[in-house]
Amino acid sequence: MPLSAEHTASLSAIVGCEAVRSAENLASRDPGVDRNNFGASLMVRPGSTEQVARVLAYCHRSRIGVVPQGGRTGLSGGAESHDGEIIVALDRLDRIETLDPVSRTAVAGAGVTLAVLAERAAAHGLAPGIDLGARDGATLGGLVSTNAGGNAAFRHGTMRERVLGLEAVLADGSVLSELAQVRKRNEGLAVERLFIGAEGTLGVVTRVALSLIARPASPATALVAVPSLDAAVSLCDLAQRSVGSELEAVELMSGNHAAAACRAAHAAELARLAAAPYLVLVEVSGSDSARAEAQLLTMLGEATERGLAADGALAQSHAQRATFWRIREDWAVDRERPGGLWYDVSVPLAALPGYLERCRARLAAHDAELELYVIGHLADGNVHLTVNAPGPISERYEEIAPLLTEELKGLGGSFSAEHGIGLEKKATLARLGAPARLALMRRLKAMFDPHGIMNPGKVL
Repeated sequence: MPLSAEHTASLSAIVGCEAVRSAENLASRDPGVDRNNFGASLMVRPGSTEQVARVLAYCHRSRIGVVPQGGRTGLSGGAESHDGEIIVALDRLDRIETLDPVSRTAVAGAGVTLAVLAERAAAHGLAPGIDLGARDGATLGGLVSTNAGGNAAFRHGTMRERVLGLEAVLADGSVLSELAQVRKRNEGLAVERLFIGAEGTLGVVTRVALSLIARPASPATALVAVPSLDAAVSLCDLAQRSVGSELEAVELMSGNHAAAACRAAHAAELARLAAAPYLVLVEVSGSDSARAEAQLLTMLGEATERGLAADGALAQSHAQRATFWRIREDWAVDRERPGGLWYDVSVPLAALPGYLERCRARLAAHDAELELYVIGHLADGNVHLTVNAPGPISERYEEIAPLLTEELKGLGGSFSAEHGIGLEKKATLARLGAPARLALMRRLKAMFDPHGIMNPGKVL
């Protein structure tokens, strides 16, 4: 049911009338990736942790559901909101408070985007240690809350490894501030780390202390056509062994994905590569561009001799490198064949070829019109599977999910690699989650949020 005028007035008094958006106002705005993000009765935009605390305390007393939102780039329905709920948007918490180039740490508000932090860190020769396609919109609070991974997770870990400390507001308005900026800290249970990956169901992350890395310099980038998935996995292993710490990315894409992205990018010169069953984007950094390129070419020469690379292209400019990354990151197939389904899984690398072959076979046996498109972070076994058909199949998520997820636990993999559970994967979590862990999650949820106001209906 809609919020009362009294609720709106009370929340407006906390954050200021100019920081409140009505449902009618939200209806005319871009909701982000998920068209259901702006279904709430009201959006409030607190300008400080203190205002977030007062908003949550009021909602706790009034039993009003709260949906925290960052850049609204999530892909699992974790930011969807509904009538009778309020959105707590964190875009005004957008200040980088400190950036220490000696300690290689930063403390920043939850509303700071990954791209802004990367730009600020680059001035000191540093980087966040995480990168992903939604960098321009994804915020630190959202990245923490979903334990985002991205292109460099095989080297620097997910957000769980990047976070040194954080500040969060609990459902009742109390504030947990654990913003230590050191890597070694043993002071009892690290309760603040429960908020990493909690998707806003335990509270609202407002500030984050992060560990930074040395900024990769002078990258050399190649787009390589491989004859098979086994060859792609062997190429990844070769790259990690021969290039070592200077290997920045090993990204996988199926040929049908690359073909659609080439068409969208008008990159006809790369279309020959997309004729291969799979392509691998490999990026190497070095102290200078000549060194990086030499390392990459040496590795690719060995790959060619071993039959792991059938064809390839080396980026000759920054613009061409950007095109290669666009081929990897652009989900052009969703524009060519809208209404598809998206799954986010991780598989031990050695098991990946067999797993994907069996997925294709199961899909074909289930419905011959279903086509599988693959992109992912090959070095850590995280692949994103898009299932499309000649017409929309959006309503068939739960029908098709078991075809792609049922064997993952036995392989030692996961049905939710880096984008969280949200609403989309709740049924899969209930089906595949360990009963003891699910019970413990429910107990923690009840302890942190006894009235169930935090991101209602998500995850559990």
